[in-house]
Amino acid sequence: MTIHYRAEQQETVMAEAALRRRRVRLLQKYLLNPPVALAVRAGLAPGYTLLETTGRRTGRIRRTVVGLHLANGSGWIVAEHGHHAGYVANLRADPQVRLRLGRTWFPATAHVLGQDDPQSRLDDFDRPTHAAAVRRFGTELLTIRLDPR
Repeated sequence: MTIHYRAEQQETVMAEAALRRRRVRLLQKYLLNPPVALAVRAGLAPGYTLLETTGRRTGRIRRTVVGLHLANGSGWIVAEHGHHAGYVANLRADPQVRLRLGRTWFPATAHVLGQDDPQSRLDDFDRPTHAAAVRRFGTELLTIRLDPR
């Protein structure tokens, strides 16, 4: 009886997380990301970058606005939705990416770090408001390291 109850609880939690991911994605896709993407393209959004991946199924170029922290020669991203994020699935299929910093594109290799602590990684970001937003809206935080090629 207890095992059955726990399974139902887990299914409920997973369903709530999926609903939350859908809501956040819609908010970001239609309201938040378009103006930030324009600012990034113009070189006016420090701490954000356009991450360019190759679509895992289509092979088409995909660009996503992400928060980026540069430290020790690497770039760091904390993905809000972890493995559920489309760009994470794309870079797991092909880790060769490009980043737009300022007005210049840079090639990099992405590494998904499942064992890294994304909460402490967010503490290293220089923008506490960004870290707070990722924590607030995130459903499965995941760290990604980007090494220049």
